[in-house]
Amino acid sequence: MKYVNSGVRKKDAEALVTGQPVYTDDLAPKDCLIVKLLRSPHAHALIEEIKTDAAMKVPGIACILTYKDVPQDRFTMAGQTYPEFSPYDRLILDQRVRFVGDAVAIVAGETEAAVDKALKIIKVKYQVLDAILDFHDAKDNKILIHPEDNWESRFPVGADNKRNLCASSEEGMGNLEETFAKCKYVVEKTYHTKANQQAMMETFRSYTYLEHFGRLVIVSSTQVPFHVRRILGRALGIGASKVRVIKPRIGGGFGAKQTLVTEVYPAIVTIKTGRPAKLVYTRYESQICSSPRHEMEVKVKVGADEEGKILAIDLFTLSNTGAFGEHGPTTVALSGHKSIGLYRNTEAYRFGYDVVYTNRMAAGAYRGYGATQGIFALESAVSELAEKMGMDPTLIREKNMIREGDPFIAYDGSPTATSCTLDQCMERAKEMIGWDEKYPRKELPNGKVRGVGVAMAMQGSAIFKVDVGGATLKLNEDGSYTLGLGATDMGTGCDTILSQMAADILETDLDNVIPFGVDTDISPYDSGSYASATTYITGKAVAKAAENLKEKVIKMGASMLEAEPDEVTFNGKCVEKKDQSAKVTLPEIGVRGTFGNNDALQVTENCGAEISPPPYMVGIAEVEIDKETGSVELIDYVAVVDCGTPINPNLARVQTEGGIAQGIGMALFEDIQYTEKGAMANNSLMQYKIPTRMDIGKIRVDFESSYEESGPFGAKSIGELVIDTPCPALAEAIYNATGVRFRELPITPEKIAMGILKKKGTDENS
Repeated sequence: MKYVNSGVRKKDAEALVTGQPVYTDDLAPKDCLIVKLLRSPHAHALIEEIKTDAAMKVPGIACILTYKDVPQDRFTMAGQTYPEFSPYDRLILDQRVRFVGDAVAIVAGETEAAVDKALKIIKVKYQVLDAILDFHDAKDNKILIHPEDNWESRFPVGADNKRNLCASSEEGMGNLEETFAKCKYVVEKTYHTKANQQAMMETFRSYTYLEHFGRLVIVSSTQVPFHVRRILGRALGIGASKVRVIKPRIGGGFGAKQTLVTEVYPAIVTIKTGRPAKLVYTRYESQICSSPRHEMEVKVKVGADEEGKILAIDLFTLSNTGAFGEHGPTTVALSGHKSIGLYRNTEAYRFGYDVVYTNRMAAGAYRGYGATQGIFALESAVSELAEKMGMDPTLIREKNMIREGDPFIAYDGSPTATSCTLDQCMERAKEMIGWDEKYPRKELPNGKVRGVGVAMAMQGSAIFKVDVGGATLKLNEDGSYTLGLGATDMGTGCDTILSQMAADILETDLDNVIPFGVDTDISPYDSGSYASATTYITGKAVAKAAENLKEKVIKMGASMLEAEPDEVTFNGKCVEKKDQSAKVTLPEIGVRGTFGNNDALQVTENCGAEISPPPYMVGIAEVEIDKETGSVELIDYVAVVDCGTPINPNLARVQTEGGIAQGIGMALFEDIQYTEKGAMANNSLMQYKIPTRMDIGKIRVDFESSYEESGPFGAKSIGELVIDTPCPALAEAIYNATGVRFRELPITPEKIAMGILKKKGTDENS
């Protein structure tokens, strides 16, 4: 292979670094109506009266819409395959507002100044209602977030709006009580992770217009174009056939753009006015009314025998979905399925969860998708178990980790670990960091102290038996190939990776494969870029399409040479008789495909996933802590990943480094806070701190490749996995350095300093 497993440059690298107009707002028509939203100042209220007459008189105002002007069929904004697990609990605008920042009215005008003026003039009278701001109080509370009768859950996920439940379930294996009874060592603790913002560079944005056939066109920074089409068709009451979605370049998504945060608002303006409309969220809006990670509280009980074999795991997750249920039932499932599955010796387990509505901003998808929260909890508990046993935390994992060929426990994506080098990842990570020399801590001459911590993780590769990837390959007259994709490149480089696969199979230069972005009218169906699906699922579709197109090219070339396909050879540039007596070039074959031909040189293929083979990772952190101030410096972070065959090692490394940086932010910096009335306090990047390059220290990445038979070229996935290890690894490193255990994120210098002082006082009094 010339390109697979090679670190070639991204296809769009030059356009991006030279600042060419490739993003949504760059492409929007100059005469778009500017759309903005009036937002609720209350966490929970009913709109008693809303006066828009004065605002409509502002020069340049084209349209003001309230809850009286929108369809009344509820829908979900979650970009998921139908029937969605998420409940139908949304209206475009509702008389009931459910969080501070919820949409009250849509204002569209010729200029931003006119819209801003109109927003200030709209008068709203609210009936302020009691709110639920603490997710511990939500279940079976007399206050109902969704009392409406047309609320609907289309999938049996244990949802009940009259109990404030978005989802609820319990599963298990074996006799938990009996198994814990024979465990010599047991740890039972509770871990808490707050909501986190994706904080991608490009905020949420969409523009809309009517095409010449009267259909609605949405150009949007989205991860899920085909889901946008279906969801808007329902939300607007016009059907999916009347909707076309185009996805340009995306400036980051990380799961946030798997939810339809902006699309519906300019869409209904265009439907009402017939004019193009554009909505671009400010950073402030992206902070207060977007789709952050679900806050979760995870209770873990884990037990091991005297030799350190983990026999029993009991895990219960309470998840805060906020005001609406996007991705609530699905994220919570991963908190158990992607954590418990790491351990192979478990004789009994139980995994239960409740997902509850509250009067907070609705949560959504974020890289790791619930696995991040569950892995933080279980991996932290396993480290505490190792401490209780007096065992090195790497050794307890080596004794219990899943290995290739082992049956999975509590993971439904595959019956066995079909490809797994997790043991090699652990060995390599320990070697890279110098674990045996550094564990658990080192006192430094300057009074500071260093500690190391370890964690391991698994994720998945697409949603098995659900996700579909599609690809269209066409040979053009000049001998080039066009690669049509339904998958969304959001900076990950998937257009490049998929082109690498096609180029190798077609034996052509990478520059001879031209990928184009998603347009739901012409692109093959694809579930979208989420769930670590693109390389694994869409890659299989690309490989299948390339193989079939190659056969067609050979057959056409053979026909032109008056020969049979088995009488010719193909080298990527021409089809030639085996006796070398005659040949036709690829451009000649391309031209021949345009006339007098009953077999077009174009192939469309789709592929699904029968299993979801997990990628694996081991992460080890080394921190240096000032015991006086509690400040944390990340000295070194090593990550060793098994993603099957890395199609492009450079892009895989960048994905890993980026995910680790986000995990560091979740562990040490990102601290969403609310006022007593439910307003978001961290409404800018001045108040909501994400790590800079100066904060993340040295990140070193290596690969221990396996070969996944079900994947293209042996590939699995990498996108989500890489955020999962920093939180537990850093928490353990901080504990080893200070002796203070933290079970709530983020672990800030203030918490560390106070923890050290408290521990010092306790030690002195004992």
